[in-house]
Amino acid sequence: MLNKKVFQELREGIEKFDAMREELIAQSRLILKASKAAIYAAHRGDMKEAQELLTGTKKTLVQIDGLLKKDAHLAATGAYGDALEEYAEAACYIHYLATKQIATPKQIGVDADVYLPALGDLVGELVRKAVNSVIAGDSTTALEIKDTVSELYAELMLFDWRNTPARKKFDSIKYGLEKLEDLALKIKLK
Repeated sequence: MLNKKVFQELREGIEKFDAMREELIAQSRLILKASKAAIYAAHRGDMKEAQELLTGTKKTLVQIDGLLKKDAHLAATGAYGDALEEYAEAACYIHYLATKQIATPKQIGVDADVYLPALGDLVGELVRKAVNSVIAGDSTTALEIKDTVSELYAELMLFDWRNTPARKKFDSIKYGLEKLEDLALKIKLK
């Protein structure tokens, strides 16, 4: 005979996990949306709004930490990983604009699995910033960004990427650097 109480407890456990997962997904969407909006605000030069959005995102991350403490398996939810990566990209971009330095994982509160892929997306934002700077007549910023990305690429070349998900992001850094080098050449030839 089956112990039906065990199966009842299993069903309840799965239902509880599903409810927490749905909450995590909803909060992850908020993080993703706010992080994208923070990047957009930073591109527009509205650093106050960018910082406010990032601060709100950090508060949502604290709420998510509460969920993860209830069940660590929730961390494997894809939407959460995507949101963390977008947050890391936004935090690094805003930090760079304020300091001309790439934030460390510790400074933004993420681990290497989130940080390293986010750097690939960060370079895309830096390329956009460099191009827009040149259009606005500011070649100096574009050249500083090129030097930063070149230094970042040199450091990341020392990693053994194998076939990790971060590998594709690393390749995008190489392509971003090529665009920046082409831009720098055009600036020098001008």
